[in-house]
Amino acid sequence: MRKKIVAGNWKMNKTFVEAEDLMFNIADLLKENRPAVAEVLVCPPALYLELASDISRENGFFCGAQNMSEHESGAYTGEISAAMIASTGAQYVIIGHSERRTYFGEKDSLLATKISLALKHSLIPIYCCGEVLAERESGKHFEVVGSQVSQALFHLSADEFEKVVVAYEPVWAIGTGRTASPEQAQEMHAYIRKVLAGKFGDKANNTTILYGGSCNAANARELFSNPDVDGGLIGGASLKADDFVKIANSF
Repeated sequence: MRKKIVAGNWKMNKTFVEAEDLMFNIADLLKENRPAVAEVLVCPPALYLELASDISRENGFFCGAQNMSEHESGAYTGEISAAMIASTGAQYVIIGHSERRTYFGEKDSLLATKISLALKHSLIPIYCCGEVLAERESGKHFEVVGSQVSQALFHLSADEFEKVVVAYEPVWAIGTGRTASPEQAQEMHAYIRKVLAGKFGDKANNTTILYGGSCNAANARELFSNPDVDGGLIGGASLKADDFVKIANSF
């Protein structure tokens, strides 16, 4: 059975004190209402990874980084390596978020390097893919997402691939208040699984594919009810402990 995951991407939000408060609030709410199905994951700014790792480990959930360098180590001022992330106790890392692609020019070839490096250091990559509005409106959304998936993941061995989580994030629905309909989400998730199956066969049936695009406490249950939607990569709603835990209990 595929793993269900609800991951919170805090992006560039929260001071240290605010982050600590939010982590403890999530921990307290999970004690009262722990999801029967989903694995809960929090991805705070890198500055707070050790804090998040300590609190999550003590309270039965997980933490991950929002990004990592494509380099092992060296003279790359301001960058954070996979080894550094792993040393904090974090288990996951988001790779290829649309904001990294848009604002920092990250390409699929670079993301493929990051994925391999994450796996080398025993981190679980959450690989993000998705189309912009113009690509969907022109009918190129399947072509775009299929290319992103193949270029970033098809270099992996079957054993490596089994460790990867995929997140579909329609860029036109991130932070806009727009959400892909449950039908649109299912259609793309099923397509991604089909593309993966073409390369990795039956192993694709075990791949967790998350939806990321203005998923919130009000629409999560309907989105998660689709057979190929295995959870969510949650943005703004993950900054509110009540909403985030409600989403985690939406299966």
